[in-house]
Amino acid sequence: MSDPKAAARAIDALRRGWPVSVGALTVLTIETADPERLAAFDPEAQAAVLLSAGRAATLKLANQRDAAVPDAPVLVERAPWLDFATATALADPQRDLATPFKGPFRALPVPHRDDAAAALLLARVAGVLPAFFVREGVTGDVTIARDDLDAHEDAGRLAIATRARLPVAALEDAEIVAFRTPEAAGEHVALILGRPDGTPPLVRLHSECLTGDVLGSLKCDCGPQLNEALRRIAGGGWGILLYLRQEGRGIGLVNKLRAYALQDQGFDTVDANTRLGFAIDARDFRVAARMLDLLGQRSVRLLTNNPAKVAGLEAAGIAVTERVPLALPANPHNAKYLETKRDRTGHQL
Repeated sequence: MSDPKAAARAIDALRRGWPVSVGALTVLTIETADPERLAAFDPEAQAAVLLSAGRAATLKLANQRDAAVPDAPVLVERAPWLDFATATALADPQRDLATPFKGPFRALPVPHRDDAAAALLLARVAGVLPAFFVREGVTGDVTIARDDLDAHEDAGRLAIATRARLPVAALEDAEIVAFRTPEAAGEHVALILGRPDGTPPLVRLHSECLTGDVLGSLKCDCGPQLNEALRRIAGGGWGILLYLRQEGRGIGLVNKLRAYALQDQGFDTVDANTRLGFAIDARDFRVAARMLDLLGQRSVRLLTNNPAKVAGLEAAGIAVTERVPLALPANPHNAKYLETKRDRTGHQL
């Protein structure tokens, strides 16, 4: 039986640089550890390095077939020159232009592949780089199983926490509804604009974007999309905006900013995410489906350019009666970003 609290303990341990046992493997995250902690974890300097296939492909340690699943596990042999500083360079692609690799490095067969994949998943949930020193046969400060992670991200555990009237600039007749699970720290929010009238609501799934929604970033179209979605929903009779705590397509704020740094080096959004070792899009739209279900809405008109959102809702049992495009003009800072969404992730108008 899964222990939902284990994920919270493991996330805290990873962020503090403490060893975590994931099934048969014990891992020490490279990002938050240091040479002293590595020496205590691996006094004989034998621990291999666990990376994702997307990152390993950049380092020429995985073939293209492996790299097709960028968050799959790849194990790198611990060579004498693979010290903590070198491992840090292996983990963080922002350092690639400044760090001459000593090498050569050699990929090894991955033991306990499911546990290794779960460790990489845990890194994404914790918002740290998916790169670890890894050992077998030792016990970490915290133990977690794959089932514990599944429980942590189980959309079915989402429930309404509270709701209140909230007049907003787009429409004064609005209500805000907050959702949370017993385990996850963040809350998802629905903003209901207008009154249900028996017709399918116009719905927008909007993933949290601090830089775009709050700070007015011009690198993406999130802020303008949010404002236009509110305007369109308010003008259409009634509808719902779901504000999902899935920053950076599910990789978190810090890793999203790392992706921005890679974009400054010339990589597009897709390549930046995969070079960091994450899936192209790690969001879970079952959360949105659960929110709609709790609000009593099983059929919607979806305001989106992203067919994956339509597929995600329908796979979770929400009928999408119409996809309504959301077209906005580009600016000089986000034109390439919008082209990438169109050409590489299938966004449509």
